[in-house]
Amino acid sequence: MDTIASFFSFITTPVSWVIVQFHSVYGAIFGPDTGWAWGLSIVSLVVLIRICLIPLFVKQIKSTRNMQVLQPKMKAIQERYKNDKQRQSEEMMKLYKETGTNPLSSCLPILAQSPFFFALYHVLSSIASGKTIGVINQSLLDSARQAHIFGAPLAAKFTDSADKVGSLDATLTSVRVVTAVMIVLMSASQFYTQRQLMTKNVDLTVKTPYMQQQKMLMYIFPVIFMVMGINFPVGVLVYWLTTNVWTMGQQMYVINQNPTPGSKAQDQYLQRLLKGITTHSEVRSKRRRNIVSAIVAKGPDRNDNERKFINSLSKSGLVAQADGTVIKGEALPEGESHAAKRQQPKRQPKSKRQAGGQPTAPKTSGAKPSDATDEAPKTSLQKKDEPQDGQPKPARKTGNGAARAKSGPRKGQQRPKHPTKK
Repeated sequence: MDTIASFFSFITTPVSWVIVQFHSVYGAIFGPDTGWAWGLSIVSLVVLIRICLIPLFVKQIKSTRNMQVLQPKMKAIQERYKNDKQRQSEEMMKLYKETGTNPLSSCLPILAQSPFFFALYHVLSSIASGKTIGVINQSLLDSARQAHIFGAPLAAKFTDSADKVGSLDATLTSVRVVTAVMIVLMSASQFYTQRQLMTKNVDLTVKTPYMQQQKMLMYIFPVIFMVMGINFPVGVLVYWLTTNVWTMGQQMYVINQNPTPGSKAQDQYLQRLLKGITTHSEVRSKRRRNIVSAIVAKGPDRNDNERKFINSLSKSGLVAQADGTVIKGEALPEGESHAAKRQQPKRQPKSKRQAGGQPTAPKTSGAKPSDATDEAPKTSLQKKDEPQDGQPKPARKTGNGAARAKSGPRKGQQRPKHPTKK
């Protein structure tokens, strides 16, 4: 660890300068030699660094979500080119380029703050050794060595011997109790941060190896922090605990305000959004209008949470518009627009369907059927073979070609028989 800290020694001067500036402010309030003055200086250093890293944190969130979305495609590429590693790498890079995803973006906040972490470790190690470093002169060094946080010196470690701890005006028991409590809190905050990411802000409809990896890291990271924590000075533990608490709060805010589509957090957010819209009958902020507009634009590609949100709006008599606003309207089934409905033809009664849809002649008032000059045409139910106006029925042909009259002999001139027939 000393080798790593010395590698980042180029940044120890800026880090020590920032700590001294905060110490001058808090020292005027709590006293220059108190643990509150030096401890709050370290906490303020963490807050300043994390504020500067917010843009990287936003990139980390976007990269993590893009990686979650791309996991099915990445798995398909791996299975397709499992025997050609070079082609597999080329297709992966092509996929990253097309989607604008950088796999390293998820590690940017950790990589960016690691120089400050090791520089602070180097500063505190020098204080424990009684060496001046950066802008910390001898008077500030003596003040820092006298500072205690809950009875533990700022530069003491869990693994320090009783003689070394005694030289810092403290007892070994107090140092180990304080460091053990801080290590447990540091590991617990890390576990909770990773757990809320896995249980609330992950699309549970997509099962990918990425989720299994994150689940493993949820248990591995706290163990790593616990093992490494016994070698950290109390001041570094304050720095790392403050970083974990900041990350936990920052992630809780992101999950509540901008959850991953398809996740449990998105369902909870849309329920809160639905409650606000139905209460005021309008979308009251531009950011929420953008969210509603994005859901409307998805159309049939909406996930279960978004379909549930649109259906709940319809049941409340509200219709989401393309610009993110809502209007009052009729509740319609999912997938049907609120435009003018297509008119279906009216179903005809059974008698008209049987009559082939032909209109019947109107009856003349006071006239008998025998006196009517224009009779209604026969319906399709009437037999076509029946004689009309007293004419005989036409003869039907039988299988042997002979005609057979059904009613009496045939009138008129008879057709002569063929000579061959008798």
